[in-house]
Amino acid sequence: MSEAAQTLDGWYSLHDFRTVDWTTWKMLPAEERQEIVQEFLSLVEKWNKTAAEKQGSHALYTIVGQKADFMMMILRPTMEELNEIETEFNKSKLAEYTIPAHSYVSVVELSNYLPAGEDPYQNPQILARLYPELPKAKHVCFYPMDKRRQGEDNWYMLPMEDRRNMMRSHGMIGRQYAGKVKQIITGSVGFDDYEWGVTLFADDVLQFKKLVYEMRFDEVSARYGEFGSFFVGNLLEEDRVPAYLNV
Repeated sequence: MSEAAQTLDGWYSLHDFRTVDWTTWKMLPAEERQEIVQEFLSLVEKWNKTAAEKQGSHALYTIVGQKADFMMMILRPTMEELNEIETEFNKSKLAEYTIPAHSYVSVVELSNYLPAGEDPYQNPQILARLYPELPKAKHVCFYPMDKRRQGEDNWYMLPMEDRRNMMRSHGMIGRQYAGKVKQIITGSVGFDDYEWGVTLFADDVLQFKKLVYEMRFDEVSARYGEFGSFFVGNLLEEDRVPAYLNV
């Protein structure tokens, strides 16, 4: 049996994708729509307070294409808190005019393919990656992925040293995009349909295409990567929410 990589785990993560029922939404009186928007913004304000207390983070993005209209990404210390936030939104008036399009449940993860050494939970740089403040980048890209386990291309049958070397090479590509793309890896083994979720943030949307394409040529992706649906979108700042929902 191959040795399992140990992971460092941080905040739990929920990607909640919604489609707006624009037809029904437009039938509401303007005053009622405004009240519903304000109720939603009061929820966001609660999230802001949590973020200010360093007890979580969140991001709002509109989604381009027909897979969804907007995404709420929420990070919290416990799975219970994610459930409470999801339920609170579902009880809101705005939820009555949205249709759940997709969701992804995971936990911020760092693969500990690193050599043994100091306690990683005492390292400020590692803590910042496990408990991140989500950036206000202009664009987001999210996709889930698995490691292939078919025949000779079975990642989980490889020796630890081989996996460590390949992940080191894989990571070197990502480092070339430092300052251009922020990447948050969340583990979802036992939580959702895929094994990992990858969330990328950038001010230049083309960097997503360049990074993902370049990584396809690396052995980790070319030989062992299996990918789910991709979602790409644009930052939805709070002060733009009323305009976004205005009809």
